[in-house]
Amino acid sequence: MKIISYNVNGIRAALKKDFVGWLKDEQPDVVCLQETKANKEQVELDEIEALGYQTYWFSAQKKGYSGVAIFTKIKPDHVIYGMGIDKYDQEGRMIRADFGDITLINSYFPSGTTGGPRQEFKEEYLADVQVFINQLKQERPNIILCGDYNICHTDIDIHNPKKQQKTSGFLPHERQWVSDFIASGFVDSFRVFNQEPHHYSWWSYRAGSRPKNLGWRIDYHMVSESLASRMKSANILSDIVHSDHCPILLEIE
Repeated sequence: MKIISYNVNGIRAALKKDFVGWLKDEQPDVVCLQETKANKEQVELDEIEALGYQTYWFSAQKKGYSGVAIFTKIKPDHVIYGMGIDKYDQEGRMIRADFGDITLINSYFPSGTTGGPRQEFKEEYLADVQVFINQLKQERPNIILCGDYNICHTDIDIHNPKKQQKTSGFLPHERQWVSDFIASGFVDSFRVFNQEPHHYSWWSYRAGSRPKNLGWRIDYHMVSESLASRMKSANILSDIVHSDHCPILLEIE
């Protein structure tokens, strides 16, 4: 199973940049999109469906904001929309699909970059996601939680880490949450295969950050330890440009 996670920063904008052509070339089995910024009926899907994808959407109530979607060639056994907590679900933060013994969860974690209430909202989400996953593991132990986490975990996941210590997305307690999440029974799939620095999945639009590779690695496939032996590869597709993020890839049996 070839799974891609991708914050497209607006699916309609990505479609204008030949997103469908890329999808045809890449041929993932499942694509998990974050920040779709659209309802399903606002998107021309004929070309995507012609490639064999079924599409499942969980959009924010606020138009043009947030939202997640799963495009899949493999029919899921179940699709579950949201995590059952209204303040998150109204922002379209999570969608789940079960494929046999694997539960794939696609989440767009909140950003805290505006500070104040949104940073508090982000930290509440982090705490509630951990509780949610802990409970789900009792029933469905083989979990992949992919998406835009809006957190860099370690110094090698961000350019100029010393300068970013007080920046949302690299705050010590956010980074500790990632460590604790991994310790709860997950592996950071990319780091299983690549421990080198300077591999990022998001770059600011400002100051030519992407050509200079001044980025952050904030997009992850976190994989249950019980599935780790089934992983075949994990990569960051940094040359793909439809967004300020790039796609990340996981191949698993």
